[in-house]
Amino acid sequence: MILTAIAIIFILGYLAIALESYIKVNKSASALFLGASLWLVWFRFQGSPYGEGLEHVSHQLFDTFGDLSQILFFLMGAMTIVAIINANDGFSIITSRIKTDSAKILMWIISGISFFLSAILDNLTTTIVMMTLCHKMVSDAKDRLFFAGLIVIAANAGGAWSPIGDVTTTMLWIGKQISTVGIIESLIVPSIVCLLVPLAVMSFIIKGKVRSESAQVALETQKPSSFERNILFIAGIGGLLMVPIIKSFFHVPPYIAMFFVLGFLWIVVELLGRKHANSIKRLSIFHILKEVDVSSVLFFAGIMLAVGCLGATGQLAALAKILDENIGDIRMITLAIGALSAIVDNVPLVAATMKMYAIDNASEIFREDGLFWSFVSYCAGTGGSMLIIGSAAGVAAMGMEKNLTFIWYLKKIAPLAALGYVAGAGVYLVIQGAL
Repeated sequence: MILTAIAIIFILGYLAIALESYIKVNKSASALFLGASLWLVWFRFQGSPYGEGLEHVSHQLFDTFGDLSQILFFLMGAMTIVAIINANDGFSIITSRIKTDSAKILMWIISGISFFLSAILDNLTTTIVMMTLCHKMVSDAKDRLFFAGLIVIAANAGGAWSPIGDVTTTMLWIGKQISTVGIIESLIVPSIVCLLVPLAVMSFIIKGKVRSESAQVALETQKPSSFERNILFIAGIGGLLMVPIIKSFFHVPPYIAMFFVLGFLWIVVELLGRKHANSIKRLSIFHILKEVDVSSVLFFAGIMLAVGCLGATGQLAALAKILDENIGDIRMITLAIGALSAIVDNVPLVAATMKMYAIDNASEIFREDGLFWSFVSYCAGTGGSMLIIGSAAGVAAMGMEKNLTFIWYLKKIAPLAALGYVAGAGVYLVIQGAL
């Protein structure tokens, strides 16, 4: 009974987020209310004579919040770094070198950068960076929605073929289900196809010029000195690129590496502010922090709390077991896991999968870099693109682009993302000789 109630609350909350533009309630408010409501119900049940006790559920919430806080701190650190660069026009180093005003060409350029940058950073940080660039380069709000959709698809596809590009691939990499060379060799081509298919279709939709005259003027006025701009861009972007290296070398959680980079950049800002007294206000971290979008962080927190509760109640693990018992074909099970990751977070789904299927060196499918684990990496990494709240990249994009609603994405981008997902999966299975 309690599990049914939690499922109903989740569905109603999910609908409230999806129908934001119709019910006129901010998605961050709906997400927070949903996440907190699920835990209120679960706590009340566990504290009743039928539950396992408050201590048990407190440990579950602690574990969930531990995972959530790591992602939130990472997200806030990345957003602050990007805000510092943006406030000082550091991204003009990139925008000034992109001379085209063709929407179609710019779409290919931004998607390509997102794809490869995601493999080096991760899909969440890449989305934050590229959405900031998109706001500076695309003046038309409607066109920017399509660009945002492609950034999500590109970031997720780029993260799927790298061991540090997505949380789920990192999990499988640490668990030794995949290796660095193995995942790159097996998924680079399918991931490219996953992006190229929707990109090719979008080429027939996006037309005309992307920048207005006023937008170009805005990019060229009120610039800080080239010295400040270059220093902060190099320190900021270079620092973001160092995050996965610091994480791997020192074996620390990603948010610790992000805090290290943010602290370093903060020191640089303070030193520049001391040297250039006329620009202290613009360089001040306290001034820039006001520009960080807290509502998108709270939206992310609500979504993760809700999914965490579903994991704590065992519903995600039960769902994975149902797939295993009723589908049978391991290829179809993996495709279904990818599709489900568009509805609920891919991290608990992959975690449940890792527990259900042990590494088996006697079986070619389940050994390290076997067909199953590589396919899970692809499907879980790219399947989330089929819904805007199906991935960290999508949630971040939705938070940063106010007009990007669940329904709009479902109508305009989801079919293209699904097409790319299936095409890339087909290419993978053909390459592996599994069709």
